[in-house]
Amino acid sequence: MRILIVGAGPAGLYLAYLLKRQDATHHIRIVEQNVPDATFGFGVVFSDRALDFLRDDDEHTYELLLPAMQRWSDLALNHCGQRIVIDGIGFAAIGRLQLLQLLQQRLQSVGVTPEYRHALTDLAGLRGYDLVVAADGAHSFVRRQFEPAFGTQIELLDNRFAWYGTTRRFDTLSQTFVDTAFGPMNAHHYRYSEGMGTFIAECDAATWQRAGFADMDEATTRRIIETAFAETLGCHALVSNKSVWRQFPKIFNAHWSAGHVVLVGDALRTAHFSIGSGTRLAFEDVIALAKALRDEPDVPRALHAYEAARRPVVDKLVAAANRSAAWYEDFAAHMQLAPWDLAWSYIQRSGRIDLERLRLVSPRFVAGYQAARPDNRA
Repeated sequence: MRILIVGAGPAGLYLAYLLKRQDATHHIRIVEQNVPDATFGFGVVFSDRALDFLRDDDEHTYELLLPAMQRWSDLALNHCGQRIVIDGIGFAAIGRLQLLQLLQQRLQSVGVTPEYRHALTDLAGLRGYDLVVAADGAHSFVRRQFEPAFGTQIELLDNRFAWYGTTRRFDTLSQTFVDTAFGPMNAHHYRYSEGMGTFIAECDAATWQRAGFADMDEATTRRIIETAFAETLGCHALVSNKSVWRQFPKIFNAHWSAGHVVLVGDALRTAHFSIGSGTRLAFEDVIALAKALRDEPDVPRALHAYEAARRPVVDKLVAAANRSAAWYEDFAAHMQLAPWDLAWSYIQRSGRIDLERLRLVSPRFVAGYQAARPDNRA
Protein backbone atom coordinates (compact mmCIF):
# COMPACT_ATOMS: atom_id res chain seq x y z
CA MET A 1 0.00 0.00 0.00
CA ARG A 2 1.20 3.51 -0.84
CA ILE A 3 0.65 5.68 2.23
CA LEU A 4 1.20 9.40 2.72
CA ILE A 5 1.30 10.70 6.31
CA VAL A 6 1.25 14.49 6.56
CA GLY A 7 2.78 15.71 9.82
CA ALA A 8 5.70 14.34 11.84
CA GLY A 9 4.38 15.08 15.31
CA PRO A 10 3.73 12.25 17.79
CA ALA A 11 0.71 10.93 15.86
CA GLY A 12 2.37 10.89 12.45
CA LEU A 13 5.66 9.41 13.65
CA TYR A 14 4.03 6.66 15.68
CA LEU A 15 1.55 5.73 12.96
CA ALA A 16 4.34 5.41 10.39
CA TYR A 17 6.22 3.13 12.80
CA LEU A 18 3.15 0.98 13.50
CA LEU A 19 2.19 0.55 9.86
CA LYS A 20 5.71 -0.32 8.72
CA ARG A 21 6.17 -2.75 11.61
CA GLN A 22 2.83 -4.28 10.73
CA ASP A 23 3.61 -4.75 7.03
CA ALA A 24 7.13 -4.16 5.75
CA THR A 25 5.84 -4.02 2.15
CA HIS A 26 3.99 -0.74 2.79
CA HIS A 27 5.51 2.22 0.96
CA ILE A 28 5.24 4.96 3.59
CA ARG A 29 6.06 8.59 2.97
CA ILE A 30 5.86 11.03 5.89
CA VAL A 31 6.26 14.75 5.23
CA GLU A 32 6.64 17.61 7.71
CA GLN A 33 6.86 21.33 6.98
CA ASN A 34 9.16 22.06 9.93
CA VAL A 35 12.69 20.98 10.85
CA PRO A 36 13.16 17.78 12.92
CA ASP A 37 13.63 19.54 16.26
CA ALA A 38 10.93 22.21 15.82
CA THR A 39 8.24 22.07 18.44
CA PHE A 40 5.72 24.45 19.94
CA GLY A 41 5.44 24.25 23.68
CA PHE A 42 7.65 22.51 26.20
CA GLY A 43 6.24 19.54 28.10
CA VAL A 44 3.21 17.34 27.46
CA VAL A 45 1.25 15.78 30.29
CA PHE A 46 -0.52 12.44 30.55
CA SER A 47 -2.84 10.91 33.12
CA ASP A 48 -1.31 8.88 35.94
CA ARG A 49 -1.46 5.68 33.88
CA ALA A 50 0.83 7.48 31.45
CA LEU A 51 1.66 5.08 28.63
CA ASP A 52 0.11 1.90 30.03
CA PHE A 53 -2.05 1.66 26.92
CA LEU A 54 1.14 0.88 24.94
CA ARG A 55 2.30 -1.96 27.14
CA ASP A 56 0.35 -4.86 25.61
CA ASP A 57 0.88 -4.11 21.92
CA ASP A 58 4.23 -2.32 21.87
CA GLU A 59 6.34 -3.13 24.88
CA HIS A 60 9.56 -1.85 23.25
CA THR A 61 8.18 1.66 22.74
CA TYR A 62 6.65 1.57 26.21
CA GLU A 63 10.02 0.67 27.74
CA LEU A 64 11.74 3.38 25.70
CA LEU A 65 9.41 6.19 26.75
CA LEU A 66 8.65 5.28 30.35
CA PRO A 67 12.05 6.19 31.89
CA ALA A 68 11.80 9.66 30.33
CA MET A 69 8.56 10.44 32.16
CA GLN A 70 8.30 12.62 35.25
CA ARG A 71 5.60 11.33 37.62
CA TRP A 72 3.64 12.64 40.60
CA SER A 73 0.61 11.46 42.54
CA ASP A 74 -1.17 14.69 43.52
CA LEU A 75 -2.14 18.04 42.07
CA ALA A 76 -2.33 21.40 43.84
CA LEU A 77 -4.33 24.62 43.64
CA ASN A 78 -2.96 27.95 44.84
CA HIS A 79 -5.52 30.65 45.59
CA CYS A 80 -5.60 33.59 48.00
CA GLY A 81 -2.32 32.54 49.55
CA GLN A 82 -3.51 29.01 50.32
CA ARG A 83 -2.24 25.79 48.72
CA ILE A 84 -4.74 22.96 48.57
CA VAL A 85 -3.52 19.50 47.59
CA ILE A 86 -5.84 17.06 45.84
CA ASP A 87 -4.39 13.61 46.52
CA GLY A 88 -4.63 10.60 44.25
CA ILE A 89 -4.98 12.56 40.97
CA GLY A 90 -1.67 11.56 39.43
CA PHE A 91 -0.02 12.61 36.18
CA ALA A 92 3.14 12.06 34.18
CA ALA A 93 4.93 14.40 31.77
CA ILE A 94 7.69 14.37 29.18
CA GLY A 95 9.40 17.09 27.17
CA ARG A 96 7.73 17.37 23.77
CA LEU A 97 11.05 17.54 21.97
CA GLN A 98 12.35 14.48 23.81
CA LEU A 99 9.14 12.62 22.92
CA LEU A 100 9.61 13.47 19.25
CA GLN A 101 13.25 12.36 19.32
CA LEU A 102 12.39 9.01 20.89
CA LEU A 103 9.63 8.41 18.33
CA GLN A 104 12.00 9.37 15.53
CA GLN A 105 14.34 6.72 16.90
CA ARG A 106 11.57 4.10 16.78
CA LEU A 107 10.75 5.07 13.20
CA GLN A 108 14.37 4.71 12.14
CA SER A 109 14.30 1.15 13.50
CA VAL A 110 11.83 0.17 10.76
CA GLY A 111 13.64 2.04 8.00
CA VAL A 112 11.36 5.06 7.49
CA THR A 113 12.83 8.56 7.32
CA PRO A 114 10.52 11.60 7.45
CA GLU A 115 10.95 14.35 4.88
CA TYR A 116 11.38 17.57 6.85
CA ARG A 117 11.07 21.12 5.52
CA HIS A 118 8.49 19.82 3.06
CA ALA A 119 5.31 21.91 3.04
CA LEU A 120 2.38 20.82 0.89
CA THR A 121 0.74 23.66 -1.00
CA ASP A 122 -1.98 22.11 -3.15
CA LEU A 123 -4.04 18.99 -3.75
CA ALA A 124 -1.53 17.66 -6.26
CA GLY A 125 0.73 16.69 -3.37
CA LEU A 126 -1.93 14.31 -2.04
CA ARG A 127 -2.45 12.35 -5.24
CA GLY A 128 -1.10 8.92 -6.10
CA TYR A 129 -1.61 7.28 -2.69
CA ASP A 130 -3.90 4.51 -1.47
CA LEU A 131 -4.18 6.25 1.92
CA VAL A 132 -3.59 9.83 3.05
CA VAL A 133 -3.42 10.50 6.79
CA ALA A 134 -3.83 14.03 8.13
CA ALA A 135 -1.62 14.10 11.22
CA ASP A 136 -0.75 17.77 10.73
CA GLY A 137 -2.36 19.29 13.79
CA ALA A 138 -5.12 21.74 14.57
CA HIS A 139 -4.35 23.90 11.53
CA SER A 140 -4.25 20.86 9.24
CA PHE A 141 -3.56 21.59 5.58
CA VAL A 142 -5.10 18.27 4.58
CA ARG A 143 -8.33 18.83 6.50
CA ARG A 144 -8.78 22.28 4.98
CA GLN A 145 -8.82 20.77 1.48
CA PHE A 146 -11.83 18.58 2.35
CA GLU A 147 -13.67 20.49 5.08
CA PRO A 148 -17.16 20.14 3.50
CA ALA A 149 -16.71 16.36 3.28
CA PHE A 150 -15.48 16.13 6.87
CA GLY A 151 -18.15 18.50 8.19
CA THR A 152 -15.53 20.55 10.02
CA GLN A 153 -16.57 22.96 12.78
CA ILE A 154 -14.07 25.22 14.56
CA GLU A 155 -14.86 27.46 17.52
CA LEU A 156 -12.27 29.69 19.20
CA LEU A 157 -12.57 30.04 22.97
CA ASP A 158 -12.49 33.57 24.39
CA ASN A 159 -9.64 33.10 26.87
CA ARG A 160 -6.06 33.73 25.78
CA PHE A 161 -3.13 31.55 26.80
CA ALA A 162 0.64 31.64 26.26
CA TRP A 163 2.88 28.59 26.61
CA TYR A 164 6.27 29.02 28.30
CA GLY A 165 8.98 26.95 29.91
CA THR A 166 10.82 27.64 33.15
CA THR A 167 13.76 26.27 35.08
CA ARG A 168 11.59 26.21 38.22
CA ARG A 169 11.11 22.56 39.14
CA PHE A 170 7.54 22.15 40.34
CA ASP A 171 6.77 19.23 42.62
CA THR A 172 3.40 18.51 41.03
CA LEU A 173 0.89 19.68 38.47
CA SER A 174 -0.44 22.93 39.91
CA GLN A 175 -2.93 25.69 39.20
CA THR A 176 -2.18 29.17 40.48
CA PHE A 177 -4.82 31.92 40.43
CA VAL A 178 -3.75 35.55 40.89
CA ASP A 179 -5.33 38.99 40.79
CA THR A 180 -3.24 41.48 38.83
CA ALA A 181 -3.51 45.18 38.09
CA PHE A 182 -5.15 44.21 34.79
CA GLY A 183 -7.50 41.54 36.10
CA PRO A 184 -7.52 37.85 37.04
CA MET A 185 -4.99 35.41 35.58
CA ASN A 186 -4.16 31.78 36.15
CA ALA A 187 -1.24 29.50 35.36
CA HIS A 188 -1.00 25.76 34.69
CA HIS A 189 2.48 24.55 35.62
CA TYR A 190 4.31 21.25 36.04
CA ARG A 191 7.77 19.78 35.58
CA TYR A 192 8.56 17.67 32.54
CA SER A 193 12.24 16.96 33.20
CA GLU A 194 14.69 17.20 36.07
CA GLY A 195 15.53 20.79 35.17
CA MET A 196 12.54 22.22 33.27
CA GLY A 197 8.86 22.87 33.70
CA THR A 198 5.93 23.94 31.56
CA PHE A 199 4.19 27.20 32.47
CA ILE A 200 0.95 28.13 30.67
CA ALA A 201 -0.35 31.60 31.50
CA GLU A 202 -4.05 32.24 30.87
CA CYS A 203 -6.37 35.21 31.13
CA ASP A 204 -9.85 36.18 30.02
CA ALA A 205 -10.45 38.52 27.10
CA ALA A 206 -11.12 41.53 29.34
CA THR A 207 -7.81 41.15 31.21
CA TRP A 208 -5.99 40.62 27.92
CA GLN A 209 -7.44 43.87 26.54
CA ARG A 210 -6.76 45.94 29.69
CA ALA A 211 -3.15 44.76 29.80
CA GLY A 212 -2.59 45.80 26.20
CA PHE A 213 -1.19 42.38 25.32
CA ALA A 214 -2.54 42.66 21.77
CA ASP A 215 0.01 45.37 20.92
CA MET A 216 2.84 44.16 23.16
CA ASP A 217 6.02 42.45 21.98
CA GLU A 218 6.94 38.99 23.25
CA ALA A 219 9.72 40.14 25.60
CA THR A 220 7.52 42.72 27.36
CA THR A 221 4.68 40.23 27.65
CA ARG A 222 7.00 37.71 29.24
CA ARG A 223 8.23 40.24 31.82
CA ILE A 224 4.66 41.19 32.79
CA ILE A 225 3.72 37.53 33.28
CA GLU A 226 6.88 36.95 35.33
CA THR A 227 5.87 39.86 37.55
CA ALA A 228 2.29 38.63 37.90
CA PHE A 229 3.50 35.17 38.98
CA ALA A 230 6.69 36.23 40.76
CA GLU A 231 5.83 34.30 43.92
CA THR A 232 5.09 31.14 41.93
CA LEU A 233 8.26 31.38 39.82
CA GLY A 234 10.57 32.42 42.64
CA CYS A 235 13.80 33.64 41.12
CA HIS A 236 13.28 31.70 37.91
CA ALA A 237 12.58 33.32 34.56
CA LEU A 238 10.22 32.18 31.84
CA VAL A 239 11.66 30.68 28.67
CA SER A 240 9.98 31.57 25.38
CA ASN A 241 9.42 29.36 22.36
CA LYS A 242 6.82 30.88 20.02
CA SER A 243 5.17 31.98 23.26
CA VAL A 244 2.49 34.20 21.81
CA TRP A 245 -1.07 34.63 23.01
CA ARG A 246 -3.45 32.10 21.47
CA GLN A 247 -7.11 31.19 21.62
CA PHE A 248 -7.85 27.51 22.01
CA PRO A 249 -9.63 26.06 18.95
CA LYS A 250 -12.42 23.56 19.62
CA ILE A 251 -12.32 21.40 16.50
CA PHE A 252 -15.03 18.91 15.57
CA ASN A 253 -15.49 16.82 12.43
CA ALA A 254 -18.78 15.11 11.67
CA HIS A 255 -16.94 12.56 9.53
CA TRP A 256 -13.46 11.24 10.25
CA SER A 257 -12.64 10.21 6.70
CA ALA A 258 -13.42 11.22 3.14
CA GLY A 259 -12.68 8.50 0.63
CA HIS A 260 -9.07 7.44 1.26
CA VAL A 261 -8.22 10.51 3.40
CA VAL A 262 -8.45 10.19 7.21
CA LEU A 263 -7.93 12.48 10.20
CA VAL A 264 -6.05 11.71 13.43
CA GLY A 265 -4.97 13.69 16.50
CA ASP A 266 -5.58 17.42 16.64
CA ALA A 267 -6.42 17.49 12.94
CA LEU A 268 -9.46 15.41 13.88
CA ARG A 269 -10.49 17.04 17.18
CA THR A 270 -8.97 18.97 20.01
CA ALA A 271 -9.25 18.32 23.73
CA HIS A 272 -8.60 21.29 25.99
CA PHE A 273 -5.14 21.29 27.57
CA SER A 274 -6.66 21.50 31.06
CA ILE A 275 -7.34 17.74 31.07
CA GLY A 276 -3.98 16.66 29.65
CA SER A 277 -5.22 14.09 27.14
CA GLY A 278 -4.43 15.49 23.69
CA THR A 279 -1.24 13.52 23.05
CA ARG A 280 -2.67 10.32 24.49
CA LEU A 281 -5.73 10.67 22.25
CA ALA A 282 -3.43 11.04 19.25
CA PHE A 283 -1.52 7.88 20.19
CA GLU A 284 -4.73 5.94 20.67
CA ASP A 285 -6.12 7.22 17.36
CA VAL A 286 -3.20 5.84 15.37
CA ILE A 287 -3.16 2.54 17.27
CA ALA A 288 -6.82 2.04 16.37
CA LEU A 289 -6.23 3.13 12.77
CA ALA A 290 -3.31 0.72 12.34
CA LYS A 291 -5.40 -2.15 13.72
CA ALA A 292 -8.30 -1.33 11.40
CA LEU A 293 -5.99 -1.29 8.38
CA ARG A 294 -4.49 -4.61 9.47
CA ASP A 295 -7.89 -6.29 9.80
CA GLU A 296 -9.61 -4.80 6.73
CA PRO A 297 -7.74 -4.62 3.40
CA ASP A 298 -10.33 -2.30 1.81
CA VAL A 299 -9.21 1.22 2.81
CA PRO A 300 -12.63 3.00 3.00
CA ARG A 301 -14.05 0.12 5.05
CA ALA A 302 -11.03 0.17 7.33
CA LEU A 303 -11.45 3.90 7.89
CA HIS A 304 -15.10 3.44 8.81
CA ALA A 305 -14.11 0.66 11.21
CA TYR A 306 -11.52 2.96 12.80
CA GLU A 307 -14.15 5.64 13.40
CA ALA A 308 -16.71 3.15 14.71
CA ALA A 309 -14.22 1.78 17.23
CA ARG A 310 -12.84 5.11 18.42
CA ARG A 311 -15.71 7.55 18.25
CA PRO A 312 -17.64 6.51 21.40
CA VAL A 313 -14.47 6.77 23.52
CA VAL A 314 -13.36 10.05 21.94
CA ASP A 315 -16.78 11.69 22.15
CA LYS A 316 -16.99 10.92 25.87
CA LEU A 317 -13.55 12.33 26.63
CA VAL A 318 -13.99 15.40 24.44
CA ALA A 319 -17.30 16.16 26.15
CA ALA A 320 -15.45 16.14 29.48
CA ALA A 321 -12.70 18.32 28.00
CA ASN A 322 -15.29 20.81 26.75
CA ARG A 323 -16.85 21.02 30.21
CA SER A 324 -13.40 21.64 31.65
CA ALA A 325 -12.75 24.33 29.04
CA ALA A 326 -16.07 26.00 29.91
CA TRP A 327 -15.02 26.10 33.58
CA TYR A 328 -11.80 27.89 32.63
CA GLU A 329 -13.64 30.32 30.40
CA ASP A 330 -15.35 31.49 33.61
CA PHE A 331 -12.40 31.09 35.99
CA ALA A 332 -12.54 34.78 36.99
CA ALA A 333 -15.95 34.18 38.58
CA HIS A 334 -14.70 31.00 40.28
CA MET A 335 -11.90 33.06 41.83
CA GLN A 336 -14.53 34.80 43.94
CA LEU A 337 -14.92 31.55 45.86
CA ALA A 338 -12.97 30.71 49.00
CA PRO A 339 -9.96 28.44 48.33
CA TRP A 340 -11.63 25.18 49.39
CA ASP A 341 -14.78 25.99 47.44
CA LEU A 342 -12.73 26.85 44.38
CA ALA A 343 -10.90 23.52 44.70
CA TRP A 344 -14.20 21.66 45.03
CA SER A 345 -15.59 23.38 41.93
CA TYR A 346 -12.36 22.66 40.04
CA ILE A 347 -12.25 18.94 40.74
CA GLN A 348 -15.90 18.58 39.70
CA ARG A 349 -15.57 20.64 36.52
CA SER A 350 -15.45 17.87 33.88
CA GLY A 351 -18.28 15.82 35.36
CA ARG A 352 -16.18 12.64 35.29
CA ILE A 353 -15.78 12.06 39.02
CA ASP A 354 -18.64 11.68 41.47
CA LEU A 355 -18.48 12.10 45.23
CA GLU A 356 -18.16 8.42 46.10
CA ARG A 357 -15.29 7.92 43.68
CA LEU A 358 -13.64 11.09 44.97
CA ARG A 359 -13.80 9.77 48.53
CA LEU A 360 -11.96 6.64 47.37
CA VAL A 361 -9.41 8.40 45.18
CA SER A 362 -8.77 11.57 47.22
CA PRO A 363 -9.67 10.84 50.84
CA ARG A 364 -7.38 13.51 52.32
CA PHE A 365 -8.82 16.19 50.06
CA VAL A 366 -12.43 15.24 50.88
CA ALA A 367 -11.59 15.21 54.59
CA GLY A 368 -9.95 18.62 54.31
CA TYR A 369 -12.95 20.04 52.48
CA GLN A 370 -15.33 18.66 55.10
CA ALA A 371 -13.20 20.18 57.86
CA ALA A 372 -13.18 23.55 56.11
CA ARG A 373 -16.91 23.38 55.35
CA PRO A 374 -18.46 21.37 58.20
CA ASP A 375 -21.96 22.45 57.12
CA ASN A 376 -21.47 20.79 53.71
CA ARG A 377 -22.85 17.30 53.20
CA ALA A 378 -19.92 16.09 51.07
